[in-house]
Amino acid sequence: MRSSNTIASLLRGSPFKPMQAHMRVVLSCAQEVPGLFEALIAGDQAALTAAKECIFAKEQEADQIKNNLRAQLPRSLFMPVDRRDLLELLELQDSIANTAQDIAGLMMERDMTPPAEMVEPLRTFVQRCVDTCVHSGNIIEELDELLETGFRGRDAARVEVMVDELNRIEDETDEMGMALARILFSHEDQMKPVSVVFWYQMLHWIGDLADYAEKVGDRLRLLIAR
Repeated sequence: MRSSNTIASLLRGSPFKPMQAHMRVVLSCAQEVPGLFEALIAGDQAALTAAKECIFAKEQEADQIKNNLRAQLPRSLFMPVDRRDLLELLELQDSIANTAQDIAGLMMERDMTPPAEMVEPLRTFVQRCVDTCVHSGNIIEELDELLETGFRGRDAARVEVMVDELNRIEDETDEMGMALARILFSHEDQMKPVSVVFWYQMLHWIGDLADYAEKVGDRLRLLIAR
């Protein structure tokens, strides 16, 4: 009930406040993912389990905020944005936490020890995808300023620049993901076929963290364009 009351209190000021609160929890969830991979690489099952449980708990917290916000968001907003746009932005934010949970869940279901050649580029890839999430979180923190200026003017221009940078970082993660896929391809003959399939899925999900982060920025750019 406390979370619901908190959302109601925030909504009395602006629906952007709970949107930002949701994104902060989503971001804290994504930021646990590099530690998850460090535990995997080190073969530390206890640390792996602890990181997985932390991710699952934060994903559930994000879901609670999302569900409360959807239930309490007014049908009519006296704001320069449409209710449906806010809900779509909320779903994109939530997809980041969902993906972090998918990654953690797969690690607990199977032995996902990576080939030695993949370890360092995998670390870099994971961190860069999380960097993309952090950058999208910084953009969401600009919502208050955008509201004050009606999504126009200098603040809107600054956010446009931030989204451009977000797109650039996401492009980097695409290149990293393809490079890792090539490394995995070169090791397929030395791995069990099922392990290969799951590693391709894992690389896809890691890349999804950056993809959803980029979509958050692109959705906000669309709101500015309107």
